[in-house]
Formats: sequence, C-alpha cells, structure tokens
Amino acid sequence: MTKNEMKAIVEGLLFVAGDEGMTYEQIAEVIEVEVDTVKDVMSDLQASMEDTVRGLQIVEVGGSFRFQTRADHAPFIKKLATSPLHSGLSQAALETLAIVAYKQPITRAEIDEIRGVKSERALQSLTSKLLIKEVGRVAGTGRPILYGTTPQFLDHFGLKHLDELPPLPEDIEDDPIEDEADLFFKNMEEGL
Repeated sequence: MTKNEMKAIVEGLLFVAGDEGMTYEQIAEVIEVEVDTVKDVMSDLQASMEDTVRGLQIVEVGGSFRFQTRADHAPFIKKLATSPLHSGLSQAALETLAIVAYKQPITRAEIDEIRGVKSERALQSLTSKLLIKEVGRVAGTGRPILYGTTPQFLDHFGLKHLDELPPLPEDIEDDPIEDEADLFFKNMEEGL
C-alpha cells in the first residue's frame, strides 16, 4: 500500500469516525501498519490539507484526531446554522409549512389530503430545519404523528404567538394550496 493510498484511507476513516475521532493506535490497527507509519502519514495529511487551504483540517483533541472546520470560516458556518430558511425551501416545503402553521396539530395524512400529494420529504426538510416538530400522536390505530411549528418558526417570522399569523381569506378551500402558501409568505414579508 502506497503512502497516498494510506492518506486516502486515513481521511476516510476520520470522516466516518466523526466527532469521536481516532487515535494513532486505532488507525494503525484498522489499516494494519505500525503506529510510527500512521504518525508519518497523519503528519503528511495534515500538512497537505494546510498547504491547499481546504475547508476542513485535522485536529488532535484528547489524543484522538478528527476533522474540524477552519476557525476563519466560523462566520459563514454560523450564518448557515442560524438561518434555516436561507438554505432554501422548495415549493412543496413552503406549502407544507403553511398548512402546518394554520392547521396544527396535523398529521401527515391530513397534509397529504390537503396538498393532494405526498409530503414526507417536505416534512423531513422542515423538521431538519427546526421549523416544525412532532407535538404528539393521535390516539387509535397506528398512532400517527401530529406536527406543529417550533419556537424557531415564530422567531424567524418575527411572531410572538401563532395568533399573529395573517388571516386566511374566507374562500380558502376553493383556492389551490399554492395560493395559501403564497398568501402566507407574502403577508409575513409585508409584516416584517
């Protein structure tokens, strides 16, 4: 096995190990080489990552090595982490968010029925962006999950309470769901 192959393997191992990282000894055991060889490979890998100014670096924490973002990139990472809607929401996610906001608590089946299409991916996206969450379960067969909005949803739209949501028109049942979502977000933008 060449040194470049070992560097690639170590890089993959550290990626999979995540925050726990790996010690020299653990890496040596996995790739079946001497610890001194791993130290040499790790030193080269760290140097090459520094020389090419990459977004990740290998750091040692408590005797284990792991990937970490560069400290000078922290403002960008913070911006991404604190701004869930800026990472983009699909039309399906916007529609689903409007339905959950106005009809909560609501099950996925009820959302699907209102939209006329499946909403599983939109719900996953909204949950991962911390805009909606599981607020309970329906009693009975299957015990489906009930969804509702989160404090982050309120914070993002500048609301103190859900009763500050813009009112829906009386004939909303006749309008397509896209109009409901558009109305919701248009009114929210005007209110900000």
